[in-house]
Amino acid sequence: MDERTARARNITDDTIVCYAPTMITTNGIWQGDNPLDYSLPLFILQLTLVVVTTRILVFLLKPFRQPRVISEILGGIILGPSVLGRSAKFANTVFPLRSVMVLETMANVGLLYFLFLVGVEMDIAVIRRTGKRALAMAIAGMILPFLIGISFAFMLHKDAQLVKLGTFILFLGVALSVTAFPVLARILAELKLLNTEIGRIAMSSALINDMCAWILLAFAIALAENDVKSLASIWVILSSVAFVAFCVYVIRPLISWMIRRIPEGESISEFSICLILTGVMISGFITDAIGTHSVFGAFVFGLVIPNGPIGITLIERLEDFVSGLLLPLFFAISGLKTNIAAITGVGTWAILVLVIILACVGKVAGTLFVSLYYKMPFNEGLTLGLLMNTKGLVEMIVLNVGKDQKVLDDKSFAIMVTVAVIMTAIIAPIVTSIYKPARKAVRYKRRTIQRSKQEGEFRVLACIHTPRNVPTIISLLEASHPTKKSPICIYALHLVELTGRASAMLIVHNTRKLGRPALNRTQAQSDHIINAFENFEQHIGCVSVQPLTAISPYSTMHEDICNVAEDKRVSFIIIPFHKQQTVDGGMESTNPAFRTINQNVLANAPCSVGILVDRGLSVSTRLSANQINHHIVVLFFGGQDDREALAYAWRMCEHPGINLTVMRFVPGEHAFDHTQSGREILTVVTDTDRDKQLDEDYINEFRARTANDGSIVYTEKVVNHGEETVAAIRSIDPIHDLFIVGRGQGMISPLTAGLTDWSECPELGAIGDLLASSDFASMYSVLVVQQYVGMDVHGDEFGAPDSPHQQHDHFELSNMNRRPPPKGQAIFQQQL
Repeated sequence: MDERTARARNITDDTIVCYAPTMITTNGIWQGDNPLDYSLPLFILQLTLVVVTTRILVFLLKPFRQPRVISEILGGIILGPSVLGRSAKFANTVFPLRSVMVLETMANVGLLYFLFLVGVEMDIAVIRRTGKRALAMAIAGMILPFLIGISFAFMLHKDAQLVKLGTFILFLGVALSVTAFPVLARILAELKLLNTEIGRIAMSSALINDMCAWILLAFAIALAENDVKSLASIWVILSSVAFVAFCVYVIRPLISWMIRRIPEGESISEFSICLILTGVMISGFITDAIGTHSVFGAFVFGLVIPNGPIGITLIERLEDFVSGLLLPLFFAISGLKTNIAAITGVGTWAILVLVIILACVGKVAGTLFVSLYYKMPFNEGLTLGLLMNTKGLVEMIVLNVGKDQKVLDDKSFAIMVTVAVIMTAIIAPIVTSIYKPARKAVRYKRRTIQRSKQEGEFRVLACIHTPRNVPTIISLLEASHPTKKSPICIYALHLVELTGRASAMLIVHNTRKLGRPALNRTQAQSDHIINAFENFEQHIGCVSVQPLTAISPYSTMHEDICNVAEDKRVSFIIIPFHKQQTVDGGMESTNPAFRTINQNVLANAPCSVGILVDRGLSVSTRLSANQINHHIVVLFFGGQDDREALAYAWRMCEHPGINLTVMRFVPGEHAFDHTQSGREILTVVTDTDRDKQLDEDYINEFRARTANDGSIVYTEKVVNHGEETVAAIRSIDPIHDLFIVGRGQGMISPLTAGLTDWSECPELGAIGDLLASSDFASMYSVLVVQQYVGMDVHGDEFGAPDSPHQQHDHFELSNMNRRPPPKGQAIFQQQL
């Protein structure tokens, strides 16, 4: 039995375990077998325990904004000799010494494929394009912690005389100086710093740092495994360089040739995928055989896979299985090897605290020095230094290899794992407390369509979840009548959920130019959306489009939407309804989280909002703007939201291809039979009278200005209750393809009485909900409008449509749309 096999142990190095090759699967408990005596049932139990423990910890630590890597390492520590493993019965039953080889083998297979995926997702071109500042920060942030690692190597090496001091120094230095790129990306996104200047610099520096760490790791392994002859180390390094060259100059062209042979529009064949996945194993075998670690080969093989559809397919096929099931095994193994009890004595704990403080200070000092040299503010430099202390996968690989090669003993290993966990865990809370991006309160008056100048720029924020939302939003914007006097500025915001998946993060580091192949599905969708809007901008005059991307958890996505709207001084936000039309004409929910986003935006928006129920507003495929033809209906019941809906339709009806019908519902003589009771009759009546006057003024102005326009029809319907209102709406000519209605927030009208009793989506208001329901399944789309009213309008001089508001701004300000202060910097990305 060779040395490696003999090292299948938990704590001691001198235990030799014999394996019975027949004891893989059990004959069953009915035949008196104990399943835990057999390797497969035992492995399944271990895997289940690891995944369940880490998932529980992820859930518990989520409120503290801790990255998943912390939960995975802690899970291993809990299952290992530090906590549960202290019980000899638990350790011998669930994690016996004989099972460690199977567990480690599977963990390394998971690691092999995970690092292959990291390589596939990493764009080396980004490193070539990074500025001098990020490069200087990455180098400065590595040198100081490396020097600190050297000084500690002298202190710890006295106790661990197993290996040459030089190798020990290299391992400790690499472990302290590395920054984990994927973990950092996750932390930045959680803190909403991803697309700030500080986030971009941190990501670029971490990427360079990661690459340097890989090179140093290859050197460290080469030296550790070949202590006997110094010549052997040189051969290992030379053959590693030869392997990298072979991958770049032979494998990459071969894969590119294979991709070129795939007919356009067809997916990659199963044969090609299997070939590449086998290539990962072969690369791992070769690098292990020449003396570096097998993961180095898998990583390099991943790097040479060209960006594009092949990368997307590989990531989608492998990522969830590898990172969700197999990778936690690797971190758990690290935890199982960590015995906190090995850190004994006050002196050792003092060293641990000193290592944490000095390594952290070293990174911060190096980064801060460079940031001050480049004249960045002090607190930004400090924040960057802290962010660069993020530890994760690469450091765990370094430590595990070090322990396997007997470079690190139990005590050194336990100290270094504890250092990694503590340093990564403290980053998010500290950065949150010290770095608060300055958000100035943006003051602007044109927060509603009614208040926007008729001869000024009209700014719209169009939110998009998937490319399916795009055609109807573009048709709506095209019908909004952009002219030279009143051009439309569109901010197209692609909403992407922040997940734990590395692939979702890559869109963030997007310094690539459009036209380059997408790295993943999210980026491909983003490109599709941008292309559609840019095509729209080219073919329709007087429109400017600025594509943005928001990446955050669905729970806080409304903050990003509201922050972008305020930063860009937008008058109108368009968000897609959370339901989509099915083939049979019904409406089905796409994602319940979209509904929550819509409700939060309605509650917190800094301007007017429109929820668009998409039933296929005839898609625009024309080259000239004046060829569109839409029949639009505005249902006017009264109130500020209905006035806003009319203001938007008024803007649209100036377009030569738009036919507008305004249907005003007037209460009949029996409408007020439902007498109002309660203490607040007086205020309700006063506000209603005020609103009625505003409605009359606005309707009269609209009719006076559009009296000679033949494309506009104004009708009044006298109704007494909800049933008559529904009947009147059902009688509208089916030729119409868009209904624009007010949300009717705060309005109590006898004309809609009873309609809200069975309402599915109260956020749309009584009429909006009725039109969006499956009962009304027709071919028309619906735009439900809410007017922004939480602003002081004194001193406004923008003409008649605004003046009536000035009488009751105190009433509105006191009870509507009070925005809480934004919690963080808006996460959005400009794609040029």
